[in-house]
Amino acid sequence: MSSGGFLTHKGTVYPWQCDHVGHMNIMWYVGKFDEANWNVFARIGLTPSYLRDSHRGMAGVQQNISYKRELLAGDIIDVESRLLEIRDKVVRFSHEMRNAETGEIAASCEITAVHMDRRIRKSCAFEDRIRARAADLVATQPV
Repeated sequence: MSSGGFLTHKGTVYPWQCDHVGHMNIMWYVGKFDEANWNVFARIGLTPSYLRDSHRGMAGVQQNISYKRELLAGDIIDVESRLLEIRDKVVRFSHEMRNAETGEIAASCEITAVHMDRRIRKSCAFEDRIRARAADLVATQPV
């Protein structure tokens, strides 16, 4: 991997994830990027236990995906992610999905997500410790 980020997902393309054209259907790219999201969140302190115990959640508000190369049944993939920005209630990050055998980029994705209070269904500020951990990660990632 070469994006300078951190590994957030490893997986395989299964035959049932392929469409009538023979390559992995776009719904599965989104699903694999979603699995990577939760590893990004945990890295900055938004762990499953934190989200449950504090009645907090994350809501995606924008997702842009670029498809570069097709993936076929049996291909193995790695997703590497980078934290791009942290604000009071918003985090922005990117994913790069590669064919683990060839190293070729299959797809890339940029997501903006909002921290929310699940009880009142409204956005809310990140805790200081989470914002500080995320800001440190943004600052220490290679450019």
